[in-house]
Amino acid sequence: MKKIILLAALVSSSVFANNHVINQPVNAQQGGFSGPTQGINTVKSVLDAGMFSDDTPVSLTGYLVASLGGEMYTFKDNTGTIHVEIDHDKWFGLQATPTTKITIYGDIDKEFNYTKVDVDRVSLAQ
Repeated sequence: MKKIILLAALVSSSVFANNHVINQPVNAQQGGFSGPTQGINTVKSVLDAGMFSDDTPVSLTGYLVASLGGEMYTFKDNTGTIHVEIDHDKWFGLQATPTTKITIYGDIDKEFNYTKVDVDRVSLAQ
């Protein structure tokens, strides 16, 4: 009998503990740091990064100036242009044109003679 009561108490406490997660508003923003970041944040820095920079995180702000087909695009900021790969599920409903200023977050994909950025997230620039 004690085991049943203990089990019932454990199950009900876990249900009530998750109640605050379930009842969150849909558009609630998450907290976090908003400010300057260190690291690679220009196209020139990506292109100048050494051969051991593969998978280095980047955040670039600029414009998608051309679609190259599939998931490949040409991205431009005030320091240069680079090819970026944005999977269809990384857009999250965002619509962009060549005049839409965006920020892309991803990592460097360095091949023997080719450098691109694999994009993890796209957002409108602040």
